[in-house]
Amino acid sequence: MLILILGVALWWAAHLFKRIAPAQRASMGDRGKAMVTGALVLSIILMVIGYQGAQGAVYWGPSPAMVGINNLLVLVAIYLFAASGMKTKVTSFTRHPQLWGFSLWAVAHLLVNGDVPSFVLFGGLLVWALLEMVLINRAAPWVRPKGPFPARKEAMAAGGAVIVLIVLGLIHGWIGPWPFGGA
Repeated sequence: MLILILGVALWWAAHLFKRIAPAQRASMGDRGKAMVTGALVLSIILMVIGYQGAQGAVYWGPSPAMVGINNLLVLVAIYLFAASGMKTKVTSFTRHPQLWGFSLWAVAHLLVNGDVPSFVLFGGLLVWALLEMVLINRAAPWVRPKGPFPARKEAMAAGGAVIVLIVLGLIHGWIGPWPFGGA
């Protein structure tokens, strides 16, 4: 469990460094970007290894209904990532579509993984995403994007989200549990 906790802590530290110490981070320039990237890659490796090896009490597991809700939430999360990059209409409703998508992904995984390692991993990442939004909001005012928001972009984001969900689901099933139920 220690490796998992270290991975989550390193994820937090690498992401929050810019928010908590902006002057120090800015003074590091491109070298700082490389260090943060390296820390994030290491944090993901630690989280994967730590999660695979962690044990803890199990309070609930996946049920058919929760698997369906999980997949729907993950689809919306992927859409929010795509919509953010494509500047679709959702970006006029929320300043943080990617962080909301990340939060939905974490919640979705908590719905089907009711064990202590999942609480540490997905719960820890959920709290980070919510804190990140608060810190960003405090740092600078938000300028709400204005349209036009072409329907073509919306359709591309939605269609892309479905394709990415299928690909991620196949990869997820290859390296871990099958995410679509029934198998």
